[in-house]
Amino acid sequence: MTVQGSRPGDRRVRVARTKPERVVLKPLRRIREPLSPAKTLVLAFAMLILAGTGLLLLPWSTAEGRTTDLVTALFTATSASCVTGLVVVDTATHWSPFGEVVILLLIQAGGFGIMTGSTLLLYLIAGRRTRLHDRIVVQESLGGLELGSVTALVRRIAIFTLSVELAGAVILSIAFMAGPEAGPTWHPLGIWWGVFHSISAFNNAGFDLVGGFRSLTPFGDDWWVLGTVGILLILGGLGWAIVGDLFGRRRWRRLALETRLVVVVTVSLLLIGTVLIGVIEWSNPATLGRLPPEQRLLNAAFESATLRTAGFTALSPAGFAEASLFVVMALMFIGGASGSTAGGIKVNTFGLLGAVILSSMRGRPSAEVFGRRIPHGVVYRALSVALLSIAFVFLVGLGLAVTTPATFVETLFEAVSAFGTVGASTGITPELNDPARLIAIFGMFVGRLGPITLVLALSARVRPVPYRPAVETVRIG
Repeated sequence: MTVQGSRPGDRRVRVARTKPERVVLKPLRRIREPLSPAKTLVLAFAMLILAGTGLLLLPWSTAEGRTTDLVTALFTATSASCVTGLVVVDTATHWSPFGEVVILLLIQAGGFGIMTGSTLLLYLIAGRRTRLHDRIVVQESLGGLELGSVTALVRRIAIFTLSVELAGAVILSIAFMAGPEAGPTWHPLGIWWGVFHSISAFNNAGFDLVGGFRSLTPFGDDWWVLGTVGILLILGGLGWAIVGDLFGRRRWRRLALETRLVVVVTVSLLLIGTVLIGVIEWSNPATLGRLPPEQRLLNAAFESATLRTAGFTALSPAGFAEASLFVVMALMFIGGASGSTAGGIKVNTFGLLGAVILSSMRGRPSAEVFGRRIPHGVVYRALSVALLSIAFVFLVGLGLAVTTPATFVETLFEAVSAFGTVGASTGITPELNDPARLIAIFGMFVGRLGPITLVLALSARVRPVPYRPAVETVRIG
């Protein structure tokens, strides 16, 4: 409102009064941060186990058409998803064909990696671009070396997995159809046996359809079956990163440092395990002593390979001498390569710790492997994984010792087998009560995801520091 006065320039402006307006500000929406890679892996495997448990609880999952109790279904689903192989009921007689298919799908999903499978589905089916967060998860879980090539890496792993499993299924199907265990000669059941055992072997699961908790003991003299299963579980225990590097570069000097370390440690463990098991069990009538001399070396080599990563066995561990059980426990604790279907602390970790010891004995300030220096951060993570794994095995063994009337060696063997997701047993697994089964379930779950999630968590916490504390020594020894 403007009022004009009588004199020039005498001009007054009045602002009309208005009612005050009330402005309501809505609270800002909290942006949800994506789950960390470690939490994502744990949640994905937990959902897979719960889904498998629900399917195995259905009446038509059992051969008798009855509902399986919750703990047994949960134990079987966890063992299959974590590709362990420990069973409390006989797979061939307790579960129906539908239940066997469910177990096989859990093995395939768990071995291939649930996050890898979901990323592969997004890439091939939905046509969506994978996020950086998803790529980091896949890279850490598979041991990928280049972040940008994770999508292509997943596709190669899928092709590699299906190709190896198909080749193994063809060979094993012919072997099973020609033998009497899968029914009459050339019975179609041998094809299902071949497919099941090929996938189970490559994923280092150890589930079998032979029946009677016998594993592969009826095939102790079958070079085709043991040889094929042995090759499958070794390839699965190495993983695509190692196998792809071996076939891609072919020359020893051109191989990546990790590949050379894994190959040397794996071959050394296979030879050492074969020699020790062969020497200790050579005259044992319950194991190698009952076989002809030409078959003893085959079975010793097979046991050295399978009892480090998978639960198959052509010799009953219940008949092993205690010295052999301690050898097997050491092999199970080490496991296979990082990014593979095997468990344990991984041969990468074991080889790196061995390099630390050798470098320390030589007076080197840093760990060196094949002329390359290993960063201190990687050494710290390897030590953390190894020491925490030892502590966890101790706790699982203690829990089983409290809830199980088995001997000390049998209890410790079961704890290491659960943590290493191996699946070998001295025969006490079906006799475990519900509290002991729950402890074993926890051991298998942590054994499958523990080392991966621990490395992911430690890697995410790495931060640059603006200063370094003063140095002071501590007495050792």
